[in-house]
Amino acid sequence: MSVVLPSSVSQGIRVGIALGSNLGNRLKHLQEARDLLKRVAVPDSLLQASVYQTEPVDCPDDSPDFYNTVVEIGYTGTAHELLDATQAIEFRLGRTAVPERNAPRVIDVDILYFGEERIDGEILDLPHPRLTSRRFVLQPLAEIRPDLILPGDQVSIAEHLRHLDSNEPPLVTVQATW
Repeated sequence: MSVVLPSSVSQGIRVGIALGSNLGNRLKHLQEARDLLKRVAVPDSLLQASVYQTEPVDCPDDSPDFYNTVVEIGYTGTAHELLDATQAIEFRLGRTAVPERNAPRVIDVDILYFGEERIDGEILDLPHPRLTSRRFVLQPLAEIRPDLILPGDQVSIAEHLRHLDSNEPPLVTVQATW
């Protein structure tokens, strides 16, 4: 499968972003987050994967299933500016700070990669350190960018998915076009 990148790919850095929701109207939350990301993206630069229903990973017992997807946008700011924008999107859509790690949430917006940048910081690590170990991220990312090789890596996203050693059950496609 070959992916045609938007014509405006020459404008901005290609950035992968994971979206997840397991509270309320999950599909609506993903759509709203995607639409808000489009406001900070280079126009017409969005690629989006299907939405998948996934069982919670490393979450508290009795956490509801997630809807997960990955989008990619062109972006002209810095990685930290995008982090501020993604956190603002989470806040705007109703995400609240909770003391329990990985507690159920209305929306989760995580930067997966930011072009060729490698960042090992206190508030931002890029590429995302668990990106290649999670089916709920790898499968949608492989749908839109199978040949992508992350900075510092030697293997494509599709290869990572093929060789993934995970206890996660298969993902269930909720909606291909959303």
